[in-house]
Amino acid sequence: MTALPAAAITNGRADGNRHPNVGGLVSPTQYSDGTWLYCSGTLISPTVFLTAAHCGEDGERVAVTFDPSYQDGDTVYGGTFQADPAYSQRQNDPHDIAVVVLADPITSIAPASLPAAGSLSDLSRRQRITSVGYGAYEVTRGPGGHQFLYDDVRMVATGTLNATTKSWLRVSMNPSTGNGGTCYGDSGGPNFLGDTDIVAATTITGDAICRATNVDYRLDTASARKFLAQYVTLP
Repeated sequence: MTALPAAAITNGRADGNRHPNVGGLVSPTQYSDGTWLYCSGTLISPTVFLTAAHCGEDGERVAVTFDPSYQDGDTVYGGTFQADPAYSQRQNDPHDIAVVVLADPITSIAPASLPAAGSLSDLSRRQRITSVGYGAYEVTRGPGGHQFLYDDVRMVATGTLNATTKSWLRVSMNPSTGNGGTCYGDSGGPNFLGDTDIVAATTITGDAICRATNVDYRLDTASARKFLAQYVTLP
């Protein structure tokens, strides 16, 4: 099965205001299903929004919302999309990381924290991972194949770590074991360590129907930290 960029939270629930520092990238035009958001991300400083490189073009002007249920006309924050210059657009590229440098600082939302260098290498296989994003909330199967349903609501789900590699965390989101996770539209969004505010990894990809594995880019790696150090002070 071909893995595709991940986008939505499945087997989860509406986040409400539990994670106010998680936002979404707002399209300049409405999609055919009436929604507006196309990727997720996290405020990591008053002027820096962390997301994935495959969510935009370097130098592009973009808009970010932190509304838990976005509607056209809600507050958005403008900024410039800055991708890791080493990103090659290949699937599972360990440089699939970007930030939006906001035009004005956001002082009303506390930024999330980042992990220390190399701190995720020895995580327990039982470690709970909290995924947040604005992606698809349900996958249905019809005559034309699978359909992914969106509503621009910030969602949260909890999965269980099942593997750690040099660049990636692989998180089980199998609903049969009580786990939930990401889908299309959650790309760039955070995967927090348990109930903490530490963003361990950003959502990058997963299985095609969003039921098995969430594959996330580790933020404690040398490559991630080299990029992020240009924009924020690292722990």
